[in-house]
Amino acid sequence: MSIIENKAVKPILSAIVGSALTIMVYSFVLDPSNSGDSDGATERKALYWVAPMDANYRRDEPGLSPMGMDLVPVYAESAVGGPDEGPGTIRISPDVVNNLGVRTVTVQRKKMSSVIKTVGYVGYDEDQLVHIHPRVEGWIEQLYVKSTGDPVEAGAPLYDIYSPTLVNAQEELVVALGRNNRQLIKASEDRLKALQLPSNAIAVLKKTKQIQQTVTFYAPESGVVDNLNIRQGFFVKPGTTMMSIGSLDQVWVEAEIFESQAAFVKQGNPVSMTVDYLPGEKWQGQVDYVQPALDAMTRTMKVRLRFDNENGALKPNMFAQVMLETGVSDESLLVPKDAVIRTGSNDRVVLALAQGRFKSIAVELGRVDDQYFEILSGLNEGERVVVSAQFLLDSESSKASDFKRMDHGEQMNEGPTSGWTSGTINEVNIESRIINFSHKAIEALNMMAMTMNFVVADSIDIGALKKE
Repeated sequence: MSIIENKAVKPILSAIVGSALTIMVYSFVLDPSNSGDSDGATERKALYWVAPMDANYRRDEPGLSPMGMDLVPVYAESAVGGPDEGPGTIRISPDVVNNLGVRTVTVQRKKMSSVIKTVGYVGYDEDQLVHIHPRVEGWIEQLYVKSTGDPVEAGAPLYDIYSPTLVNAQEELVVALGRNNRQLIKASEDRLKALQLPSNAIAVLKKTKQIQQTVTFYAPESGVVDNLNIRQGFFVKPGTTMMSIGSLDQVWVEAEIFESQAAFVKQGNPVSMTVDYLPGEKWQGQVDYVQPALDAMTRTMKVRLRFDNENGALKPNMFAQVMLETGVSDESLLVPKDAVIRTGSNDRVVLALAQGRFKSIAVELGRVDDQYFEILSGLNEGERVVVSAQFLLDSESSKASDFKRMDHGEQMNEGPTSGWTSGTINEVNIESRIINFSHKAIEALNMMAMTMNFVVADSIDIGALKKE
């Protein structure tokens, strides 16, 4: 059995029985080349030492890695990437970086755009939309408007109707006038007004005492006819929507914004709008109303915008491009939207380190506009991220990346420093004092089974080690 302990102590190799090896080792030293060349390292001051097969394992002095390898010195000219060196870091030669078309940008702290861009549809100002309903049963004798969209002026005739109810109500007023009964006269007039008989028709009836078989009704306001549901000769009754009249002096525009933008839109926010129908024209308005609930299907929130339309250029059902001014102007840490890779489990970017090194890391996103994502955590100002070919780099980095950032003061490779295993000697080179040793997996160190070359310490009798 053997135990491997992560301590920089003098190597000890001992205890064999026959050809099978049973050893206890405080530290193995792996040196496949066994060159022993360290002249260059003595001339320069190393910043720190890392394990050859695990860049996360870093120490401030020479020693051995958990796998028994000599730690490799890192000098100032080669110390790229700093604390971001670790799982997931990949290296690409400059010519490959150029061929891939890799572009990077600097993470900056600046103000996000305060404009939300969306689309909407022009509609009537429903505060001024009037629906025309009869209050009596009858037949349309004459229809003065012929189709939806016809313009009408306030006081213009809309239709003539014959209604027995209206005829009876007129007769009651005539009888009351003949009896000169003020109370009955007033009651008859009130009934005609309740049936919406025009006031001028009541005045003519009181003066002439002539009953009209058909009564003309007039437009209550100026606008255009919409939802024309009757034709000449139709029979109508209370509850029938005959038509609507909408004013186009002002229009409403109904737009939708994403759930993530809902918190920034308030009633009264200024808004501008353009339509394809009139390129180059721009209308200025404001947010008139913000719906209190989101649409459950689209996960968007509807907002109502109001615009002046004195020249009538805006038509109902027109498609419009809308820009809402939110007034949000605080500075944030921003990266271009192209730099972010969004997945179902996390969001990440590819961090560009020095000298052709890249690493995929996880980030936490905040607000978004048409160009940038706000970064809440995962990046620092001044770092560089990849904005083209990042998916290829991410796929390579993600194979081993832990998607975590390491701080300079963080202790790496925390965990068990020793573990037991067993193995056999394959070859013994007495002259170079190197053995080839196959050991089983060391579960405590999360180390797989492998065959490696080890340098035997001078204090060990290498002649006692035998090939199995």
